[in-house]
Amino acid sequence: MSRGDFIALLYIVAFVLFISGLRMLRGPRTAVRGNQVAAVGMAIAVVATLIDQRIGDWGLIALGLVVGTAVGIPSARSVKMTAMPQMVALFNGVGGGAVALISVVEYGEALEEGGNPALEELIPILLAAIIGSISFWGSIVAFLKLQESLKGRFAIPRAVNAGLAALSIALAVAIAAGVESEGLFWVMLLVAGALGVLAVLPIGGADMPVVISTLNAFTGLSAAAAGVALDNTALIVAGMLVGASGSILTKQMAEAMNRSIGNVFFSGLGAGGPAAAATENGGTVRSTSAADVAIQLSYARLVVVVPGYGMAVAQAQRAVADLAAELEKRGVEVLYAIHPVAGRMPGHMNVLLAEADVPYDKLKEMDDINGEFARTDVALVIGANDVTNPAARSVTDSPIYGMPILDVDKSSSVIVLKRSMSSGFAGIDNPLFYDPKTSMLFGDAKSSVSEVLGEVQQL
Repeated sequence: MSRGDFIALLYIVAFVLFISGLRMLRGPRTAVRGNQVAAVGMAIAVVATLIDQRIGDWGLIALGLVVGTAVGIPSARSVKMTAMPQMVALFNGVGGGAVALISVVEYGEALEEGGNPALEELIPILLAAIIGSISFWGSIVAFLKLQESLKGRFAIPRAVNAGLAALSIALAVAIAAGVESEGLFWVMLLVAGALGVLAVLPIGGADMPVVISTLNAFTGLSAAAAGVALDNTALIVAGMLVGASGSILTKQMAEAMNRSIGNVFFSGLGAGGPAAAATENGGTVRSTSAADVAIQLSYARLVVVVPGYGMAVAQAQRAVADLAAELEKRGVEVLYAIHPVAGRMPGHMNVLLAEADVPYDKLKEMDDINGEFARTDVALVIGANDVTNPAARSVTDSPIYGMPILDVDKSSSVIVLKRSMSSGFAGIDNPLFYDPKTSMLFGDAKSSVSEVLGEVQQL
C-alpha cells in the first residue's frame, strides 16, 4: 500500500467516526460516547495529515499542540456548567479565527511565489477569510454578552451591516478579478470582522441559542472552504459536517421560537439591556412560602420541573436534583420539561441537569411532556419566563405569538420561582403569573429550592 493510499484510508476511517459520533450526539444517553468517538476520528485525521509529505515546520506544529493542550484541557475541566455557553462561543471563535489566519498565510505565500493563485484556490481562500473573520469576531461579542461583560442596548441600522457585507464582497471580487494586494486582503478581513461584531452586538440573551448555532455553522463552512484551498480532505469533510449540522440546528432553534433567522438577527426582540416595561395585566399575584410549596409538592402525584436560565444563573441544578430525590422517596413522580431554547445554548438545561446526575429518562422534550401537563399536580417553574408564556397562543400582537411553549398552565397548580416580577428577554408580561392557580416564590432560585427541601424533610 502506497503512502497516499494509506493516508486516504486513515481519512476514510476518520470520516466514519466523525459521522458516527455526530449521530450519537442526538440524545443525552449517547452524547458523551459520541463526543469520544468523534475525538478519536479527529486524532486519526490529524495523524493522517502529519504523515503527509506536504507538512512544513514540525517544530511549530509540536509547539502548537503543546500550547493548545496546555490551554484547552485546564480550561475545559475548570469551566462551570453555567458558563458552558461562553466556552462554546469561544471555541467557535477560535476555529473561525484559525481559518482566517490560514487564509492570510496562504494568500501571502501565493503573492511571494508570483501573484494571485488560480481562481479555484483563490475563491475558497477569500470565502474562508470572510466567513472565518465574521465567525471569530461575532463569537467574541457573543462571549462578552453571555459573560455579561458587555451590557446595554445596541441599535445598529440594517443599512450599516448591509454596507459592510457588500464592501467585504466587493473587496473579495476585486482580489479575485486580479488585484494583487496583501493590504487589501487585510482590509477585507477587517471589514468582515466589523460585520461580525455589529451583527451580533444588538442580539440579546434570549436569542443566543440561534446565534451560537449560526456561528458554529459559519466556522464549519469556513473550515470547509479552507480545506478546498489546501486540498485537505479532512478539513473539507469535517467542515461540511459542522456547517451542515450547525445550519440544521439553527433552523430548528428558530422554529422553536417561531421566528425566522433574519428576524433573530435584525429584530429588536431580546436585544440586550433591560427588558421593556411589562404591560399591566390587571390580575393579582399570589405570593407563597417555602413551607406551603413543600406541602404542595410532598402530597402531589406528579411534579414537573420546568428549568430556565434563572436556574443556571443561580446554579441551582444540584439543589433541584436533591429536592426531586427527596420527593421521589415519598412516592412522588418527578419529570423535567425541557424547552428547545431554554438557556443560552442548545441543550443548556440538559447539560446542567446531567451534571447534577438527573437520570436522562426524566428529561422530557417539549413535544413529549406537553401531553403530561393535564395530569400534573404541580408544575415547578424555575427561572423560565417566555417559554411558559400563554400569550404565545392567543395574543396576536405579542412578540412571541406562535412560539411553541410548555403548557404549564394546564397543570392543576403552578409554582414559579423568580427573583422579581420583571419580564423576560422578550420584554413582555406573562399572564401565567396572574393565573389563580399560580403561586410565586420570590428569591434566588438556589436558596428558594434549598428552603423548600428543608421544609419537605421536616414533614
